[in-house]
Amino acid sequence: MMIYQIGFPSESVEKHFIKELSELPRNYLYSIKTAINKLSIDPKPAGKKFKFLKPPISLGYYVAQYRLRVGDYRVLYDIDEQNKKVILLSVKRRSEKTYR
Repeated sequence: MMIYQIGFPSESVEKHFIKELSELPRNYLYSIKTAINKLSIDPKPAGKKFKFLKPPISLGYYVAQYRLRVGDYRVLYDIDEQNKKVILLSVKRRSEKTYR
């Protein structure tokens, strides 16, 4: 089994991601953190919670190619297969604007 590192593409993305997490309702926080930690073992989990995004979502300089559904929230991320790294980009509440 290959373990993936979980990280961020830059310090500014990390700060923004942590800010997004801090604004979430407490009851979602544990679920989202648990789901993110599980990505280190399986970055493309089976089932409906995982989705390959077509087209990918542009987030500033970065592109989210995958999304993980956790209740009403979506964790947007990319995978660097070469370096075995899950790159977290954003946490968003599901809405019409999530995928724009």
